[in-house]
Amino acid sequence: MALFGSVSTSQVDDFARSLVQELSKQCPPALGQDEKKVSDRKVFSALDRIFGKARNFRKQHRLGVFKKAKLANTFRWELKEMGYNAKFIEFATEGLVLSMTRKE
Repeated sequence: MALFGSVSTSQVDDFARSLVQELSKQCPPALGQDEKKVSDRKVFSALDRIFGKARNFRKQHRLGVFKKAKLANTFRWELKEMGYNAKFIEFATEGLVLSMTRKE
């Protein structure tokens, strides 16, 4: 069914959490705060890999509208829980949504 997709919501949640875990290893939340800076190139590279994995997951599991939204929301809340700042959370989540909804 196009609205719901072929994967369970718990699988979508687990996948979103794994994306955030991978991102936090490459670009920990603390790197963007205080005097510790991470290069834009490193952030964009890490996000590009994460977005690629999300696109592959979408293709493999034929995510519907609701599962895409579930993945984005879980991704957003996991980033917040990990301690990323609000600006980064918005940027990363928007990028995830755009990459998953883009026609290929």
